[in-house]
Amino acid sequence: MRTDIRRPATALVLLLFVAFFVLPVLWLLLAATKTDDQLVHDNPLSFGSFHALHANWNALSAYQDNAVFTWLRNSAVYSSLALVITLCVAVPAGYAMAMTEFRGRRVLLVATLVVMLMPNATLVVPLFLEVNAVHLIGSMWSVILPYAFYPFGVYLTYIYFSTALPRELLDAARLDGCSEFGIFRRVALPLASPVVALVGFFSFVANWTNYYLPYVMLPQSDQYPVQVGLGTLLDSVPQFNPTASTLQVERPELALATLLAIVPVLIVFLFSQRFLVAGMLAGATKN
Repeated sequence: MRTDIRRPATALVLLLFVAFFVLPVLWLLLAATKTDDQLVHDNPLSFGSFHALHANWNALSAYQDNAVFTWLRNSAVYSSLALVITLCVAVPAGYAMAMTEFRGRRVLLVATLVVMLMPNATLVVPLFLEVNAVHLIGSMWSVILPYAFYPFGVYLTYIYFSTALPRELLDAARLDGCSEFGIFRRVALPLASPVVALVGFFSFVANWTNYYLPYVMLPQSDQYPVQVGLGTLLDSVPQFNPTASTLQVERPELALATLLAIVPVLIVFLFSQRFLVAGMLAGATKN
């Protein structure tokens, strides 16, 4: 009887998943192959033509002299540099909080949790004031340095090192005369590679999809990351903004730009999938 009930319930959940997640992505893929008129009047899930896709690509490329590809390059630079700084800071910080006892350690851990739980938008104004105080507004470092501040990565590595790292290996390394930094670099860090990959992926995705911070920090269009650039494209679509400028963008071109913004994250996910699974399971059991 329970099996008979579970099957319709499972099918219903899968149908809801398809309706809310798969169909919008499928619509987005097909929208880029249509003209604006086809997008409005044709079947939403019908394929347009490769000719329309090519025309949308050319129109998007011509927008502000290849501005879309400039935005993609900026996103790659901001996200990659911030990721390097995050890994160089968050992983050692998580290890230090897990393996050492010092005054204020509990307060620091609580502060990390509080900041991690705060919405990103609430931190934009104080970050702007701090960055403005050191005269970095308008430079790429006004985005990269706040990106690199990633308390979730510190907490994630803290959990791993405090629960899944065998203390016997660390004690054996100390008996062999290894320094504390040597223990971290030669013993702890190689064992923590799955969780390091997990922190790196989450940090990269958070940086790539961040909109509000670079929108506030960067005044010029050629400095924008792709998320802010998509907002500029949206403002140039007459159907969404009746006061759009002369450089108007059609809706299929906006759909194509959105797909281009998604592709880098998708590629990173596909190449790091094995490490992500291992990172999510890290710390699930303790020897």
